Amino acid sequence: MRKIDVSYDDGILNKDDEYIVGVNDGTTFNNVKYKGVRLFNGKKMLMFQTKANRQLTINPSFHTFTLEKTDSKSKARAGLLETAHGEIETPIFMPVGTAGTVKAVHQHEIKDDIKAQIILGNTYHLYLRPGLEVIENAGGLHKFMNWGGPILTDSGGFQVYSLGDSRKIKEEGVTFRSHIDGSKHLFSPEYAIDIQRTIGADVIMAFDECTPYPCDYSYAKRSMHMTHRWLKRCCDRFDSTEGKYGYDQTFFPIVQGSTYKDLREESAEMIASFEREGNAIGGLSVGEPAEEMYATTDLVCNILPKDKPRYLMGVGTPVNIIENIALGVDMFDCVMPTRNARNGMLFTSEGFINIRNEKWKNDFSDLDSNGTSYVDSQYSKAYLRHL
Repeated sequence: MRKIDVSYDDGILNKDDEYIVGVNDGTTFNNVKYKGVRLFNGKKMLMFQTKANRQLTINPSFHTFTLEKTDSKSKARAGLLETAHGEIETPIFMPVGTAGTVKAVHQHEIKDDIKAQIILGNTYHLYLRPGLEVIENAGGLHKFMNWGGPILTDSGGFQVYSLGDSRKIKEEGVTFRSHIDGSKHLFSPEYAIDIQRTIGADVIMAFDECTPYPCDYSYAKRSMHMTHRWLKRCCDRFDSTEGKYGYDQTFFPIVQGSTYKDLREESAEMIASFEREGNAIGGLSVGEPAEEMYATTDLVCNILPKDKPRYLMGVGTPVNIIENIALGVDMFDCVMPTRNARNGMLFTSEGFINIRNEKWKNDFSDLDSNGTSYVDSQYSKAYLRHL
C-alpha cells in the first residue's frame, strides 16, 4: 500500500483505492479510500474515507520541492519546485518584471524564446502603480499582465532600503515617501503580506531590512534581530489569511546578518527553525567582494535544510550564478540582464560585449554563434550596434 502526502493531486490517485495518508501535523491515517476532488470556496480539496466511514477533507499543498540530483564534486543540485501555476526546474534564473513587465521584452518572448519558468514582480512598485485596487479588480497580477506561469514577489524591503533618507525604520515597520509623488506610506510586516496576497504571487517573501555594505557590526546585529521579529509577524499574518484568487501561495523567510559569520549562522538557524516551504538569502550583492558573497552563501547553505529550495536574492552575473549553484543555491534573480542590455552590454557564450564599441561597426557575424535564443542568429553585431 502506497503512502501519500498532501502534495498529491487527483491525477495521481486512483478512486476507491486504499492509501496511507500522512498530513502536515504528523498524523497518519491507514487504509483510507480516495474518493476524489471537490471544490470548497473555490479551493481544490482531496476527499478520503476511513474504515469507520469518517470523511477526511485535505487541503493539498501545491508548493512542494523535490531534490532530483546532486553533484558529487560540488554542492550543486537539480530539483523541481511545484506551484499552483506550474513546475519550476532548478537551478533557475528568474527574470525581473519590476512593475508587471520584464522591460523591453514581450510576454510571448519571455515564454517561448527565453523559456522563463517563473518571473518576479516588485511589491513596492506595484503597490504604488498601478495600485492594489487595479490589480485586485483584474483578478491578480497573473491576469493583469497575462502571464500563466509562476510569479514570485519580493516584500518591498530592498526597495525601501534603497530610498535612503526618505524612509524611517522602526519596530512597527518602515515609513517612506513615494518616489512618484512624495506621498507618505507605511509598510509593516503584516501589510507587506497583505499586499502580496492581493498581488497574488505564487511565492511571497518575508518583510526584512537589507543592511548596506559595509555595515557596522552592532547595527547589523540589531537589524537582524528586528528582521527575525518581523518574520514572526509575517508568518502569523500569512498563516491567518488565505489567497484571494482560489489557489495556494507559499512563503519564504530571508536570512540576514551582513557578512558577519556569527550573525549569518544565527540568522540561518533561526530561519530554518520556522520550517517554511523554502528559504532565501538576502543582504548580498550590495557591494561586498565576490569572495565574501561566496563565503557567506556557503556558510548559510550548510545550515539551511537540504530538502527546501534556497533562493539567493539579487544575484547576478553569469559567474556569480555558476559559483553559487556550486555552493547549493537553487534560485536567482537580478535586473542586470535587461538593464545592461538597454545600455548596450550583451552576455554571450564568449563573455561580455559592449555593442556600442567602434570595433563592432563592420562586424556582420551573428551575435552569438553558440547562442540558443532567437536573436543570437538573426541579427549581426553591426546591425545591433546601429540600433
